[in-house]
Amino acid sequence: MAYKKELGQPILELKDTSVTFKTRTGGLFSPNKVHANKNINFQVYRNDIVGIVGESGCGKSTLAKVMIGLQKPTSGEVLFKGNPIKGRGHTRKEMGRSISVVFQDPATSLNPRMSVQQQLLDPLNVHGIGSPAERQARVSDLLALVGMPQSALNVLPRQISGGQRQRVAIARALALDPDIIIADEPTSALDVSVRAQVLNLLLDLKRELGLGLAFISHDINTVRYVSDRICVMLGGEIVEENTTEQIFDNPQHPYTKKLLSAVPSLLGE
Repeated sequence: MAYKKELGQPILELKDTSVTFKTRTGGLFSPNKVHANKNINFQVYRNDIVGIVGESGCGKSTLAKVMIGLQKPTSGEVLFKGNPIKGRGHTRKEMGRSISVVFQDPATSLNPRMSVQQQLLDPLNVHGIGSPAERQARVSDLLALVGMPQSALNVLPRQISGGQRQRVAIARALALDPDIIIADEPTSALDVSVRAQVLNLLLDLKRELGLGLAFISHDINTVRYVSDRICVMLGGEIVEENTTEQIFDNPQHPYTKKLLSAVPSLLGE
């Protein structure tokens, strides 16, 4: 795809990766297998938003786990900035700073006993970034970046709304100045009006920071709203990939056409 060539080297690349799980069915020595991902070829770049869309159970979340290193592929290769990921050495530490994650439910992804300030300081402390004063300044900048008031520093997650919690989760993901963010259904737990605010925030961050984003969702119209290109998943495979414009104007796979006909409204379920 010519569009990809303009983006340069991918930050993260999956080459022919597959993930297979054994099930409890079948024989003792020949258990049945579930192919969660099949021969995935996928790239995430800076300054580019790629949407991953498909029905529940199609392998989207498994793909996200492979990207962030929580699931080792059964076969294939994962590259970080062109280099194979092996072991837990320097590459893993660099990945931890370069690739961040935003999860589906901010209520469970944030520590309920830590204030917003503590949530945002934690990754800076873990990676030993800056002096205490510099870290505090960074926290203030992060809050402003995601449109949160400084008065939110000392509140607990339960004391703010769902949309504000997701903004805090995004701020935490930005704390280490990553190249890309993997966002797994980041708006599905939010109501429609708040969802639009979070999506607009992600678009602003791409423009302002050159941020790359892998945006995972079951809703193709939500994916359309934020994505430069879209990958359609079915049965563990990417069955179609193209620019967002081409996916909507000229879909090729029958499943893509089915998705497009099934969702009536932008940002709706």
